[in-house]
Amino acid sequence: MRLAWLEVSDFRSYRWIRWAPDPRINVVVGRNASGKTNLLEAVGYLASLRSFRGIPDAALVRTGAERSVLRGEVVTPDRTTRIEVELPRAGRRRAQVNGTRLARLADLVGEVRTITFLPDDLDLIKRGPSRRRGLLDSVAVQLWPGAYRDQQEYERALRQRNMLLKQMGRRTDPITLEVWDERLGRAGARVMARRRAVVDAIEERAGVAYRALAGDATGVRIDYRSKWGAAAAADRSGWEEALRKALGEARSADLERRVSTVGLHRDDVRLLLDDRDSRVQASQGEQRTLTLALRLASHRAVEQSVGQPPLLLLDDIFSELDEERSAALARSLPAAQTFISTARDEEVPLPAGRRWRLRDGILG
Repeated sequence: MRLAWLEVSDFRSYRWIRWAPDPRINVVVGRNASGKTNLLEAVGYLASLRSFRGIPDAALVRTGAERSVLRGEVVTPDRTTRIEVELPRAGRRRAQVNGTRLARLADLVGEVRTITFLPDDLDLIKRGPSRRRGLLDSVAVQLWPGAYRDQQEYERALRQRNMLLKQMGRRTDPITLEVWDERLGRAGARVMARRRAVVDAIEERAGVAYRALAGDATGVRIDYRSKWGAAAAADRSGWEEALRKALGEARSADLERRVSTVGLHRDDVRLLLDDRDSRVQASQGEQRTLTLALRLASHRAVEQSVGQPPLLLLDDIFSELDEERSAALARSLPAAQTFISTARDEEVPLPAGRRWRLRDGILG
């Protein structure tokens, strides 16, 4: 899979730019605040329909403009796909694939696949469990695009259940609550099945990648923890039954607190180096190496699953690494179309590929 060209209008800092990147390595060099990350963000948006920095759609529209438009053409061995997404400052997004407007934006997911490295990836380890759950869910979408709809359905059911509890408290109609319990259980079981499959797909690969980057024999383990009985079940029907049972047992507490106190939205994912919890027992260097290993493992899992490598986005990563780990990362990069941003060209130890200089919104 490769991006043949990208065109953006009124996106972030860009009034307009068209880019035909190299099929292999692209290093975008520019000063801080020159728009390097914005360019990679546009590529990532075509894949995930969201900013990899978590920025709302309206904030992606250039100041003074009413809408952003992103266009691109993605080439695989089987076909060439032209994608267009319009982001209005107010209102709903619109998307077209090969000139045909999509009734559901979710149908665009899977047309472009990306794995992204960000400087903030340390937050996967350092911050709360939502970041680590997000890692599993984002990889699930890259592996199985249908996971996007499952996640949306779970979030919708959770929002509706919480809204009902917040409004009614102990006066909540038990029959209505049961309806939302059923929907939450059904969607939650599908999401849980994907999360379990992602752990199986990347855990061993992450260990291999970590040892290549760190040069030692440290093992990596992903420890998924829940309070609703996920560990006791092994398939979708078991997870659905366990979650619905847990929701029933927590009903009194939910009515009192007016919020859903159990579910996949409260699960934790511990990332272990040997038997050490990396969040509290690893150095910053070990934590950074582990996040890189997880991203490399995710890329390899997606490539093996879909039969072609996803795009690889590395936003200012090499500046965060010492010389030894930079060289190890360069050796570990997969054979995929890769986009790297940096403020200092010399920090990226890759002799191959194309260097792009970004000045005043112009690539050359």
